[in-house]
Amino acid sequence: MTYVVTEACIKCKYTDCVEVCPVDCFYEGDNMIVIHPDECIDCGVCEPECPADAIKADTEPGVERWLMLNAKFAAVWPNISDKKEPPVDAEEFQGAEGKFDRFFSDSPGPGS
Repeated sequence: MTYVVTEACIKCKYTDCVEVCPVDCFYEGDNMIVIHPDECIDCGVCEPECPADAIKADTEPGVERWLMLNAKFAAVWPNISDKKEPPVDAEEFQGAEGKFDRFFSDSPGPGS
């Protein structure tokens, strides 16, 4: 089992989760973060830290797509291990539906 970041992170990009990760398996894109599935040790400490409820176990129904997306972009985005301020409009996008189709960016985060 591993954990994955889902659509709920897009445009919210809270980084509370990266601060508690003991193995630094988070990677930063322009408007979301992902978990490297081969680096995640399944400890689960990140899941309750996410204000957007964007982190799910890969055993939950419907996360297969997110597992593939996390793996793909963790391989090319820069690693992030320190908490950053969320986007100024993060609360505006929290809980919004259809964010992947409308807002996902495959660009790496500013740390690249």
